[in-house]
Amino acid sequence: MRIHARTLMSRAGSWTIAAALVFGVLLPATAHSANASGQVFADSNGNGLLDTGEAGIAGVRVTDGERIVLTDGQGRYELKIADEAVIRITKPRGYATPVNEHQIPRFYYVHQPEGSPAQLRYRGIEPTGVLPESINFPLMRQSEPTRFEAILLSDTQPQTDAELDYIRDDVVAELIGSNARFGMTMGDIVFDDLSMFSRLNAIIAQIGIPWYNVPGNHELNLLAENDEHSLETFKRFYGPAYYSFEYGEALFVVLDNIEYRGNGEADPGDVRGSGGYVANLGKRQLAWLKEELSHVPSDRLIFLAMHSPLETYVSDGAGVTTADRKALFKLLSGRPNLYAVAGHTHTTEHRYFGPEDGFNGPGEFHHHVLGTVSGSWWSGPFDPRGIPTTDQRDGTPNGYHVLEVDGVDMTVRYKAAGFPDDYQMRILFDVAHHGLRVDGLRDFRAGELFDGRFSEAQVPAASVLVNLFDGGPKSQVEFRVDDGPWLKMRQVFRPDPYMFEVFARNPDTKKSWLSATPSSHIWQADVPDDLTMGVYTLSVRAVDEFGRSHHGHRIMEITGG
Repeated sequence: MRIHARTLMSRAGSWTIAAALVFGVLLPATAHSANASGQVFADSNGNGLLDTGEAGIAGVRVTDGERIVLTDGQGRYELKIADEAVIRITKPRGYATPVNEHQIPRFYYVHQPEGSPAQLRYRGIEPTGVLPESINFPLMRQSEPTRFEAILLSDTQPQTDAELDYIRDDVVAELIGSNARFGMTMGDIVFDDLSMFSRLNAIIAQIGIPWYNVPGNHELNLLAENDEHSLETFKRFYGPAYYSFEYGEALFVVLDNIEYRGNGEADPGDVRGSGGYVANLGKRQLAWLKEELSHVPSDRLIFLAMHSPLETYVSDGAGVTTADRKALFKLLSGRPNLYAVAGHTHTTEHRYFGPEDGFNGPGEFHHHVLGTVSGSWWSGPFDPRGIPTTDQRDGTPNGYHVLEVDGVDMTVRYKAAGFPDDYQMRILFDVAHHGLRVDGLRDFRAGELFDGRFSEAQVPAASVLVNLFDGGPKSQVEFRVDDGPWLKMRQVFRPDPYMFEVFARNPDTKKSWLSATPSSHIWQADVPDDLTMGVYTLSVRAVDEFGRSHHGHRIMEITGG
């Protein structure tokens, strides 16, 4: 259900959560109180107002991001809050929250009497004054199957209006008509220019499903003095920086692990100046999560969404790897059904945490760094649609993931934007001597160094490479030539030579900081040395982290010489 500002009005001194700050409307206060209070109710007619006969909903968690209270038998709550707070609920299973015209869920009320600091470049929260005497949260009953899909985007990150066009035409258009029940973006929604939120939200809304958002480092108000007011514009559009909601048998937890140190610089790109940011959850957020989990059965599926990875192969820098991840692992230990996703690095990888990492099981804690919508920050040569090819620097094509949940079991599948569902790998040939050397590229046509045509004399030095786009340490990859035996390939940590060549040949269409980085999902094997002149079919079969099978083929020509 969508609630629009024009439909909202006061009733008996009470206000629904859909009003006020959510729509930039100032509310008159009828009472002064140190406590927030109100009612969570079943909005049977969908008008966003608590009408006579509409029942309260018991046992709903209400929080200010630190303390949690449960609604009583009539759906009422009372919560002591600080001078500034975002009061929000955990959406219970079987209910939907209102959404605005851009499909953004409205499950919160921002209390900020003085509004946002004046020095911010982008508008934040207008002064809200004192608390209304009642803050009510409408919920609508909905059927929630235990088997469902959700769309996972990461790092849409448009830097220009043209890049908003690319998001629209490359990803959003093909998602319209999706059967997914909701979607999420894992931060870096935009690229420092927070004026783009409105247009991007309107584009994403065309998918037609509720859309949740995770804050990233490029959503920061960079003129904020410190972390406290660093997400004021994010808050105006999306609400709290961390929160949770239930769907089916799962609890979805959005975490904010970007801690802004403040730099006071006018340059919006200078986050590495006198302050910058680190990846950290912080004690307050962890305390909230501990209490939130105390209300959730231990066998429930817990899905955690954040921007910066908990840990990554790419870097162990303070702005990449989450510093207090071990405290998170301690909170989650004892839960068998866990999954965590992140973005940030513009690479794709899988990590599994165990006792040596501070997670004591049962089993392993699976962490997935997702492929990004923007790929290599919308870099690369243009395709026939006028959209950059923008393969990620680890060789993964830009795209998105689809979460498939069945009770407490789940899998994630990758979808390359603009490609068929079964496009899951790139197969290359490498004759060792020129693939990663830029000075020789002039004398070869694009792609010639990695195609399947090479001489008999080059066979002893030739390798076959497979980039399994969403592969990880548990994936298995094999190849064979014609009808020969299947031969295992070994996982290697190296750059994808395809990306090296793309960046080298297209300096004018890539972002200045880009280079091919080692990929965690490349497999390599020697081409059999006994092959002679002729034309062969090379087949590849792979099993990914979730046990799904993938197949690919290349033609290999061996010439004389």
